Amino acid sequence: MTRDTQAQYRRMTETPIPRLILSLALPTIISMMVTSIYNMADTFFVSQLGTSAAGAVGIVFSIMAIIQAVGFTMGMGAGSNISRLLGQKQQEEANRYASSAFFGAIGIGCLVLLAGLIFTNPLMRLLGATDTILPYAADYGRYIFLGAPIMCGAFVLNNILRSEGKAALSMVGIGLGGLLNIALDPLFIFVLDMGISGAAIATLFSQCVSFLILLSFFLRGKSACRLRLSNAFRSIRIYGVIVKTGLPTLARQGLASAAAVALNVTAAPYGDAAVAAMSIVGRIVMFVQSVMVGFGQGFQPVAGFNYGAAKYNRVRQAFSFEVKVGFVGLLVLAVLGFTLAPQVLALFRADDPEVIAIGAYALRCQCIVIPLSAVSTITNMLLQSTGQSWPATFIASARQGIFYLPLVVGLDLAVGLKGVQLAQPISDGLTFLCCVPLLLWYFKRLARLEQEAVAHHSEENVK
Repeated sequence: MTRDTQAQYRRMTETPIPRLILSLALPTIISMMVTSIYNMADTFFVSQLGTSAAGAVGIVFSIMAIIQAVGFTMGMGAGSNISRLLGQKQQEEANRYASSAFFGAIGIGCLVLLAGLIFTNPLMRLLGATDTILPYAADYGRYIFLGAPIMCGAFVLNNILRSEGKAALSMVGIGLGGLLNIALDPLFIFVLDMGISGAAIATLFSQCVSFLILLSFFLRGKSACRLRLSNAFRSIRIYGVIVKTGLPTLARQGLASAAAVALNVTAAPYGDAAVAAMSIVGRIVMFVQSVMVGFGQGFQPVAGFNYGAAKYNRVRQAFSFEVKVGFVGLLVLAVLGFTLAPQVLALFRADDPEVIAIGAYALRCQCIVIPLSAVSTITNMLLQSTGQSWPATFIASARQGIFYLPLVVGLDLAVGLKGVQLAQPISDGLTFLCCVPLLLWYFKRLARLEQEAVAHHSEENVK
């Protein structure tokens, strides 16, 4: 191990848990919030073009969820293993995982690009676009497809840096790209009169900038892992492990796309106002939850490093700290969201009272259960970062798949639009209940591993 790598190992396994997590979480929270803000900025500026244009953002969000599913699956699948490998001081194996994930994600992104450009209009129809929303969605979506390889690669680079415990570098790449997107949106949409295509071009350009910044850290030796084409595509086993470990992320992101499609399809019969309202609420909730996700991403490398180094008590301490702080933080944001729901919706469509009425009710229902996601989010991250792929996949699938998809269809048929608005909050509550028995099982297992590690250490001292 190099001197820098040894110093990073000591930092990850010896720094007091609260200080370590906060130092890693602050950059990731900023990154997630900037990303969510520029997603909301897209929604805000495009909404000024009309209700149908606002609905188009919700349609194309499904496409972005697919692209994110590829990038985050490869990135999180590799990152979880990289954290544990660095904790075990296996540098070369970590390099192989990083290279395989990066080049593999770009290859899959190229396939998404080709399929998207060939089948743009049929895909938008499939994703729930109405006749009035389709032209906007197609214009927006074409540019998003063009950026698929770059976005997939950037998501992998971002996750690798975070898995190494270098969240500040990740924040620089993602944050600068996000801020650039916010600045370019009004310029392209209104000043240059490019309409909804301008929002898409701003997103594409900012993603390219983020990608180049993140890649520069690897090329300049700022990262612990090295990217080499010779290390990619050499081992089917590595790709199998990456996909297995990233399966919770694939389930979460893939089902997020399926859930967005189901939401658009069930909301469409109630008019463009319903599609636009639910799309806006989705972005608002995503912004609130981005704080928790960013906080959790500061926790993941801590859990992975210390699990790999057999420091199980630190894993337990980190989980407890995350859940307590996360719950209180989300509770504060939920109270604000519940109280100011109509005013928040009015920021996007002040001249459409139907959008405000539909969205405010949905947002208030969501705010009631948002604090519970502190438990479900960190449980999922804990299981994934310590290699418990199947339980993590179940929790990741529950929120927007196992529970949400049947609920949004069933409640729509049973009680109409109210059912569409209630489906996600009910799903979130059920997901929380599923986490309780899994946590009991996991911490019993962790206690057993801790006892075995102590016994092994005692035997080594005797020898």
